[in-house]
Amino acid sequence: MDNVIVCLYCKTKLEGRKDKKFCSPYCKSSFHYEKNKDNENSRYEVVKNKLHLNRKLLKKYNKSGLSQIRKEQLINEGFDPNYFTNYWKNYKGQVYLFCYEFGFLEVKNSNPLKYVLITWQSYMIN
Repeated sequence: MDNVIVCLYCKTKLEGRKDKKFCSPYCKSSFHYEKNKDNENSRYEVVKNKLHLNRKLLKKYNKSGLSQIRKEQLINEGFDPNYFTNYWKNYKGQVYLFCYEFGFLEVKNSNPLKYVLITWQSYMIN
């Protein structure tokens, strides 16, 4: 009797090499994602948690759609400016970094250092 080898993810019968484990790159990727998604130290979880916290803090301090906050205050609450989802460059050449729909720009010549906080607007698409 032949030993039937099946894909570790979708359980489809595999053909070809005897050491083959997956039927497709999709199944391989999905298998490893499922295996590691609950590991809090996985890179995915680290990035997801940092983005979630950044968005939460930007939303908390930008109720009006345009505000300023001391950089130190956000950093002390766990904000990490290295984690953002997209950016927008205004006509002055300033680059706002966004965490989903909430953006921030460091004001370079302020003492103490501050962030200008904005909310994504439809005109920013172009």
